[in-house]
Amino acid sequence: MNILILGAAGFIGTNLAIELAKDTSNRITLVDKKRMYFSADVLADNVNIVESDLGINMDYAILENKDVVYHLVSTNVPTTSNQHISQDIEANVLFSAHLFEECVKYDVKKMVFISSGGTVYGKESSCPLSEGTPTNPISSYGVQKITIEKLLYLYNYMYGLDYRIIRLANPYGPYQRPNGILGAVTTFTYKALKGEEITVYGDGSVIRDFIYIDDAVKGILNIVNGENKHHTFNLGCGYGTSIRDVLDSVRKSLGREISVVYKAGRAVDVPVNYLDIGRYEKYYGKLNPICLEEGIRKTAEFMKRKMIL
Repeated sequence: MNILILGAAGFIGTNLAIELAKDTSNRITLVDKKRMYFSADVLADNVNIVESDLGINMDYAILENKDVVYHLVSTNVPTTSNQHISQDIEANVLFSAHLFEECVKYDVKKMVFISSGGTVYGKESSCPLSEGTPTNPISSYGVQKITIEKLLYLYNYMYGLDYRIIRLANPYGPYQRPNGILGAVTTFTYKALKGEEITVYGDGSVIRDFIYIDDAVKGILNIVNGENKHHTFNLGCGYGTSIRDVLDSVRKSLGREISVVYKAGRAVDVPVNYLDIGRYEKYYGKLNPICLEEGIRKTAEFMKRKMIL
């Protein structure tokens, strides 16, 4: 299978590439802005790395003869997305429209978009959140994700472009950058190992759906390779965990005390968000994700092994 991953040097792209490369019949092209962004762990005989601008002027010829294209490109994160709304819409939504149009021209067989189960639903609905829950995002990040989803529906309706939308919860684990911008579990684990202070916004009562990256990749590939009437799937653990409980799990998993400072909550933080994964499990069986404490231990082991502490 000919596979293209756009935005491949990031956390999800790296883990996807490593897993996809295990099947030597796959021919994988990884695209990001700089070759230096890639981990050496993605290198394999069936992997090709391409440097490219990931904007509307990208060389779309890389779409030629591709069976599956993964769209992982995003220029912003939820916490800061309301600061530059018009610029981010141009960089993400307009780029996606160009990309889908070129996918039609190059006869791409399937487009995969990693959306956001954590932001597209907003704060008005009760959890667990199903795929049919109304989408009323309170961040520009979520608005952009749902707009790109609608564009995919439109290109399927007009031109028959096959697609899968994966509304992913909060993944964590190896290769995620522990810089505090994204990934509370990874960041907390890193800071605990370093003996650094952990910053929590709000009182720790915010509830999220956290999924270890290996479980997320397994679910993504099942959805991408499966065939059924649905194009959109939630993917997470299917239950919520508070930030306070995450901190407790870090303490228990690492066997050490941690220092936590609490700051004022942020307007873009939905109080409670966790996903109903019933649709996924109906078609692909029980996900059986690993527990948070085991995921934290695995993440810590990776950090120690890669000497990134």
